[in-house]
Amino acid sequence: MQKSLNWVFILLMSLVISAQQTNTASLNTQLVETKEDTTKVKIFLELMSSYESSEPEKALQYGKMAHTLSEKINFYTGKIRASRGLGKVFVIQGKLDSALYYHQYSLKHAQENKDSINIGASLLKIGSTYRRMSDFKNALDYATKAIKIIESYGDKTSIAEMNDALQLIYFSLPNYEKAILYGSKAVSQARELKNKPLLMQALSNLTLSYNETKRFKESKKALVEAQALATELQDLNAESAILLNLAGVFLKQGDYKTLKEYANKALIINKKIGSTDGECVSLRALAISYLHEKEYLLAKDYALNALEIAEANNYKTEMGDCYKLLSNISFAMQNLEDGERYYEKSNAMIEEIFNEAYLQSAAQFEKKYETEEKDSKIKLQSLKLNQKNILNYIFIGSSIALLLFILLLYRNYSHKQKLQFHRISELEKEKQLTATEAVLKGEEQERIRLAKDLHDGLGGMLSGIKYSFQTIKQNLIMTPDNQMSFERSMDMLDSSIKEMRRVAHNMMPESLVKFGLDTAAKDFCNEINTSGALKINYQSMGMSAIAIDQTTAITMYRVLQELINNIIKHASAKTAIVQFTFTDTVLTLTVEDDGKGFYPENLNQTKGMGWANIKNRINFLGGVIHIDSKPGKGTSVHIEIN
Repeated sequence: MQKSLNWVFILLMSLVISAQQTNTASLNTQLVETKEDTTKVKIFLELMSSYESSEPEKALQYGKMAHTLSEKINFYTGKIRASRGLGKVFVIQGKLDSALYYHQYSLKHAQENKDSINIGASLLKIGSTYRRMSDFKNALDYATKAIKIIESYGDKTSIAEMNDALQLIYFSLPNYEKAILYGSKAVSQARELKNKPLLMQALSNLTLSYNETKRFKESKKALVEAQALATELQDLNAESAILLNLAGVFLKQGDYKTLKEYANKALIINKKIGSTDGECVSLRALAISYLHEKEYLLAKDYALNALEIAEANNYKTEMGDCYKLLSNISFAMQNLEDGERYYEKSNAMIEEIFNEAYLQSAAQFEKKYETEEKDSKIKLQSLKLNQKNILNYIFIGSSIALLLFILLLYRNYSHKQKLQFHRISELEKEKQLTATEAVLKGEEQERIRLAKDLHDGLGGMLSGIKYSFQTIKQNLIMTPDNQMSFERSMDMLDSSIKEMRRVAHNMMPESLVKFGLDTAAKDFCNEINTSGALKINYQSMGMSAIAIDQTTAITMYRVLQELINNIIKHASAKTAIVQFTFTDTVLTLTVEDDGKGFYPENLNQTKGMGWANIKNRINFLGGVIHIDSKPGKGTSVHIEIN
């Protein structure tokens, strides 16, 4: 069955090539008869475009001819189109350094000619290439510069391409909901423009975030449409990417047989067009399918082949994924030494890619992009105020006869000016809230990532070691002393696993993600009760009838944690009451203790970060805090979120 499917794909590719040969025959005829001028460059460019998705080497040949001739006759448009086309073909082949060279060439000449739209497009292509190279810091820097230029220029096609690039950037952050938002914009804009290649690309990229958020029905629908467009456009590179995205759907659903089928189809196409990164992903997908079918030797061979390609081409993200896969295969084969070695390599690669510089750039990118629009509004309002000031001076100096009219006009102007200043103040507040949101979200995303790494990575490895020790124990004969030492070691290993899970749970409680704020808060209070540090009476009213969005839930949960920690550290309290209520449109948190109390005004002089964190989080949600406390009278903190 698999062989027959492969033959079908080979036949389809042959038909595509045959159709292209018919289309390019007339171009080659014209090429012989044309002088070395701009017309010949355009023919070279058309030939490059016709071959780029099926025969990249031929596309490169014609692209370089177009590039060389454009430089010879100093044809600016030819230089830009040829260098950008060469960059695209090198991306298809996975030769990212060469792609980066030609996109930077395009940027240099666009800047020399002060060509804003091509400057923006080149910056976006460079950022996209850096993203493929796993250099996320440079990717974000170039994307930020490109966005400002493209939005100011207002070209609809460039804006659609920008939104498609933004969805991939947010996918990498990762912020899947925003990736879906910008991906949906790109799809809608491509439909409006009737730009089939862009629509196909945006649909295919959108499915990456759909898969991560388990929206498989929407993902399959988008991929079916994208696949139909790829067939119509005879784009084998897009076809292979769509097949791999389909394989990703079935991987998430645990259908490893269908995963293997689509990965094999993608592998045939990627080998045909010479796409090394596509071949690497296809091999890794096949290795995953064989791992789950317990054919470990085959899985290891495919994974090592994928790793060899990734290392040869410095595909850092793929290298990290291959190391992680080889670690899982080694543990499955009971090869603990190799499993641990590959696991350490995977962690080292992830740390290299997602380093501190990347995290800072990601937070800055979100803050810059979200606040730039508000900055432009503020500038516009300020400009309007300046214009009205000029008019005011003109009217004042016009004529004594019109004094009454001028005074009335000035009164009207003053009223409008106050409104404008009020609007500017509101926009400034919105900008500050957006910046706070970016920081808080970055903090929570990092907590989630670390919690997943601890639970899935270290937890899996420790459990694997425990399982191996239990297997070894069955095959050993030990003295009573050795038996006792072995059991103590196993108990210590169990304690390590429990402690690791406790830390991961505190960083991002599973109950908060799965069951919401009420359940998570109750579990947290029960844990404190169990520890004996404080006796908490937890109460909730009206919480089961509402669905609180995740950002609000996480923020209120962190506030509760900080308040309880303050009670334990500073209040010397024995008991506390925690109460969550929801009435009408108001969410309320009340925390009371029987501790030693304090003067609330002293909080303004505290140097600790705890109280500042609480205020920042409540301000971000637009809430208010009331504190009632006196020395010896305990403390009551009441928070309301509208």
